[in-house]
Amino acid sequence: MIMDFGKKSCMVFSIEVELESYASKEISFVLGADESLIDCKNISYKYSKISNCKQELLSNKNNWREILGRLQVYTPLESTNILLNGWVTYQTIVSRLVGKSGYYQSGGAYGFRDQLQDTLGLKYLDTNIMKNQIIKHSRHQFVEGDVEHWWHEETKRGIRTRFSDDLLWLAFVTIEYIKFTGNKSILDIETPFLKGDILQEGEDERYDRYLESEEQGSIYNHCIRAIEKSLSFGDNGLPKIGSGDWNDGFSTVGNKGKGESIWLGFFLYYILDNFIPICKEKGNEELVEKYEKIEKNLKKALNTKGWDGRWYKRAYMDDGSILGSMENDECRIDGISQSWSIISNAGDNDKKYISMESLENHLVDKENGIIKLLDPPFENGKLEPGYIKAYLPGVRENGGQYTHSAVWVVIAETLLGFGDKSLEFYKMINPIEHSRTKDASNKYKVEPYVIAADIYGEGNLVGCGGWTWYTGSSSWYYKAGIEYILGLKIENEYLSIEPCIPKDWKEYQIQYKWKESIYNIEVKNPNGKNREVTKVILDGNEVENKIKLDGSRKIYHIEVIL
Repeated sequence: MIMDFGKKSCMVFSIEVELESYASKEISFVLGADESLIDCKNISYKYSKISNCKQELLSNKNNWREILGRLQVYTPLESTNILLNGWVTYQTIVSRLVGKSGYYQSGGAYGFRDQLQDTLGLKYLDTNIMKNQIIKHSRHQFVEGDVEHWWHEETKRGIRTRFSDDLLWLAFVTIEYIKFTGNKSILDIETPFLKGDILQEGEDERYDRYLESEEQGSIYNHCIRAIEKSLSFGDNGLPKIGSGDWNDGFSTVGNKGKGESIWLGFFLYYILDNFIPICKEKGNEELVEKYEKIEKNLKKALNTKGWDGRWYKRAYMDDGSILGSMENDECRIDGISQSWSIISNAGDNDKKYISMESLENHLVDKENGIIKLLDPPFENGKLEPGYIKAYLPGVRENGGQYTHSAVWVVIAETLLGFGDKSLEFYKMINPIEHSRTKDASNKYKVEPYVIAADIYGEGNLVGCGGWTWYTGSSSWYYKAGIEYILGLKIENEYLSIEPCIPKDWKEYQIQYKWKESIYNIEVKNPNGKNREVTKVILDGNEVENKIKLDGSRKIYHIEVIL
């Protein structure tokens, strides 16, 4: 064995094996590290026995079957069944939460917004994953309310930035956890803040070792500090974008302190709209009044200063230039402003439909099966939005399909009630659909069983997958399929079915294990509808479409008629 750590990251095993004709031999290789030499020796001795290796492998497989098998779906579209019945949740857990790494992006760091979003789909499998992530991330918020964009647990080193959306994801996922479980006690859990020098004027980021402060606050207080830190508005009444919002590549849109983000306005509106009831329950009427006023003004600004005639703009730059305007040669339209005008419920009703029609006309490429983030891509124009322009046209955020945002398009379509369209787009994102033939596989080039973070959208690379495995879109893809298309909704431990499906789907089934009980759900669509449930039957009795979950080792049969 040759190891040369720190110089050439390489490990080589060399062994000699002699085999008689028709003979076989089983060999185990054990790689690992531990705190003490004696523990290493004990482990290596244990797994020098092939029987112990086999037993451990079997145990590991059974553990995965238990976790991934808690929710199974059976729809008319087999490619959807394959991904939702284990693959995307496995991808999310092993790549995003455990490894924090992938074949095309090997990092190992925790991303503040990233690993929080990774728990959104996993709540159906284990709500403790989401709860623990909220607690962990709260400890990486500074006293001032901003957060580390990413960090390494081992070294306590991370990067403090002026990204404007990171901190709000703590409130977003906390809202999600409370809605799902009905458990508000998480708001009272106390965790420490970080301390460190604040960024100076003209300083966009600083990588450093940040330590815990003596000051602690409840999760509720952490969320409030994040919201308060975000209430910085520009001349148009929209939140300032800083050195980037969800799109990190917009690094010079507002780093001088004046640029504003329309997408961030919709995101902030959603946070305020859903956190105001929490503030009411906490008896904080002063904050309620403040947030309701901001929410009202924000909605007005989004639908006036944020509107471009046929769709919502994306951002105002420091110099007043506009991203996402029909007058632009580049970045004429950006998808996430359109989808979040619906997800946030802040868009005016008529504008929602108009903006989504524009998105479909300009960003959905049915020929190549992709949904672009923006179009046209940045290349030689006068706009200088940041490092996004360094990507080739059609690559990653610069006019390719950024799958994270493509899933938001699917969710927006379901909220508008377009079941046929939502499944069409959902199917387009599915990697299996990019790999059905040899020609398609040669074009797509990457694994057909995991979600790709991006797919190239221009030139001779169009339709080629970018990096796979390590993408936050895998959790969102699961959430979109289970919650918005198939309609399995759980709020406050009550189950309801609110699907948005194609009219030609006659039926589908869901089997859901909640705690120790099993819910067999059969959805029938005899009248060819997209949505709107007519009748719910629980164990032979018609009931309200709101069933209290019971985890006491029972089997329930639910029939849903559209």
